[in-house]
Amino acid sequence: MAELILFNKPFQVLSQFTDEPTSAGQKPRSTLADWVGIPGIYPAGRLDYDSEGLLLLTSDGPLQHRIASPALKMAKTYWVQVEGSVSVSAIEALCAGVALKDGRTRPAKARKMEEPKLWPRVPPVRRRDTVPTSWLELTITEGRNRQVRRMTAAVGFPTLRLIRYRIGDWSLEGLEPGTYRKTSINLPATPQPGKRPTRARSAKTPRRTQRS
Repeated sequence: MAELILFNKPFQVLSQFTDEPTSAGQKPRSTLADWVGIPGIYPAGRLDYDSEGLLLLTSDGPLQHRIASPALKMAKTYWVQVEGSVSVSAIEALCAGVALKDGRTRPAKARKMEEPKLWPRVPPVRRRDTVPTSWLELTITEGRNRQVRRMTAAVGFPTLRLIRYRIGDWSLEGLEPGTYRKTSINLPATPQPGKRPTRARSAKTPRRTQRS
């Protein structure tokens, strides 16, 4: 039995427990230590500083590997607000795979969606009165650096807001920004590509007060 933490990472929070300023005088950024008070756990994969949503954490090394390993192709679903009214041809291109500087992406699942009911982002997304925005649901099975943002830009629709909604069988459902819940799962003896660990039980944990 392994324990997994499901955390809804807010905007502009590092997906690590310490910050390493890159220049003298740089103000420390918010980290996981400000939100998750559980010792000995580590992120299974990453989520960009300027992205929001589901981040999985665990103290179990094999589980961490199974979630994060590109070879196991665990699906990740994102809700993406883009600039412009996304076209059918852009959706088709995302589904087929997009040519990026580091190679063509694997085929994805993509569809246009209605604007989801979400928490307000602080600071809010920039808006231009003359340019509409639209929302996509995008599911990928790889994790290149800033991949979703690069994919939408490559088809002509820059990303304005990016929220990871689901990883494998686990989703953000019921999690407000900055809150987490614990779940225990049974690991199969041998990991198989495309197979997901079985969920055993889940328990909600209240948000820890952010440090001042």
